[in-house]
Amino acid sequence: MEILVLFGVLFLLLALGVPVAFALFGAALACFAVIDIPLIVAVQRMAAGISVFTLMAIPFFIFAGDLMYRAGIAERLVRVADAAFGRVRGGLGLVDVGASMMFGAVSGSAIASASAIGSTMVPLMEEKGYDRDYAVNVTVTAAIVGLLIPPSHNMIIYAAASGIGVSIGDLFLAGVIPGLMTGAMLMATAWLVARKRGLPRGHFPGWREFLRAAVYATPGLMTGVIIMGGILSGIFTPTESSAAAVVYTAIVGTLVYRSLGWKGFWEASQKSVRTAAMVLFIIAAATAFGFALALLEVPAALAGLIGVMTDNPILTLLIINLMLLALGTFMDMAPLIVICTPIFLPVAMEMGVDPVHFGIILMINLGIGLVTPPVGSVLFVGSAVGKVPVAELVRTIWPFYLTLVAALALITFIPALSLALPGMM
Repeated sequence: MEILVLFGVLFLLLALGVPVAFALFGAALACFAVIDIPLIVAVQRMAAGISVFTLMAIPFFIFAGDLMYRAGIAERLVRVADAAFGRVRGGLGLVDVGASMMFGAVSGSAIASASAIGSTMVPLMEEKGYDRDYAVNVTVTAAIVGLLIPPSHNMIIYAAASGIGVSIGDLFLAGVIPGLMTGAMLMATAWLVARKRGLPRGHFPGWREFLRAAVYATPGLMTGVIIMGGILSGIFTPTESSAAAVVYTAIVGTLVYRSLGWKGFWEASQKSVRTAAMVLFIIAAATAFGFALALLEVPAALAGLIGVMTDNPILTLLIINLMLLALGTFMDMAPLIVICTPIFLPVAMEMGVDPVHFGIILMINLGIGLVTPPVGSVLFVGSAVGKVPVAELVRTIWPFYLTLVAALALITFIPALSLALPGMM
């Protein structure tokens, strides 16, 4: 009965168009009322859910990513990628993927990547004779790579939600090879689709122009080096590295590129405060909802159900992946990480899956949900930036979607892709 109330209220509120955070909190309140627990407990769990020091890194990484966008770092990354891949047929599609990978490596946000790279690449690709739906599909799927290549604030949420002290540094390292592999697979898909459609090719501007573009982009790219180098060397904690990223990005934008003024800094501050507030409120509400799940022993029941279905590790991971893909179609990434981690991580660990490896599986799984209707926040951002209806995008996105699913399968069933770098360090 209590479980029906919890999920019934959640789905009812979501169907009525209530924002996800309020729907989660409302469902938790209804559940607590039914089982006669003081409603103040829901508020206490919300406060406890965000009273985690490592979560302080999230607002800083969001702020750093917005400063990078307003400092014009995305445009410089596009020039580097264009000099490297522009001469290939459909080369601007490869440029889009490459620029998204580099921007993701310094912003850690799929939505920021889709917005920043999309606003630059989609008009450019249309001007060069590319189909607009192709441009948007490449942009939104390539933005998912930014969830894997460090830094990623979603990995920080996972580390906090795991409850077992998963190392954020190990998670950052674990995402490098899967991120590069997924990016390469998307490049291959973009080239194949471009070849089939007969899209144009560019020209190679020469090594001098390539080196010049690389030199101009290097100060921006150094943000990721500072973050990872600081964490791995022990100079910074992840939270301190996020603050250092903000300071460094502000210096690069104002003194090196001279493209970030007071107006841009103020606008970035305002937008980052709003975004961080939304993310942290969603995490808080999801924590209250997760507490209700734990009270009703839903994780244990689900683990028992999966155990009844199979004791084969491969089939277990396949079932978990299918469940995560389904959940990702109607709920945003941050609340799903908080809710799903305590449910599925113990099941995966019982099957011998390393928690760091499972974190990367979770990232790409829920990342695919960001480009899947009906929620698909990154897909909707791409639709708005590219001015292409979502229905039209869905009809032609399937080659890129299948590529992401293939990358998910490789990451899931080849643990060495995720664990090689953390093991070396």
